[in-house]
Amino acid sequence: MAKNNRTEARIHRHRRVRKYISGTESRPRLSVFRSLAEIYAQVIDDQAGVTLAAASSIDHELRGKTDGKKKLDQAKLVGELLARRAKDKGITRVVFDRGGFRFSGRVKALADAAREAGLEF
Repeated sequence: MAKNNRTEARIHRHRRVRKYISGTESRPRLSVFRSLAEIYAQVIDDQAGVTLAAASSIDHELRGKTDGKKKLDQAKLVGELLARRAKDKGITRVVFDRGGFRFSGRVKALADAAREAGLEF
């Protein structure tokens, strides 16, 4: 299945940025993926190859809270949930990886909510 030029461009941007951005144990990477309907975020230690915390708009904790909300509001809830889960594991500082997406809309809403909930990046 052929991908469109926009998707190929996003993947190319993401690969280019990933040459320089990497998560460590002391400062893991907060990775964001945005599909048409959902948004996903993970806190990853790239050196160990382990996902330390994750949240998404289809998460069980958010199941009832996201019904009838706009995608932007769902992204805010995901950012808050991810920050809470990361802080529970002792993670306060991360490096942000927007996944080749523009830093606007849902990606920005998720990042701002994570910052307000206590993550530092």
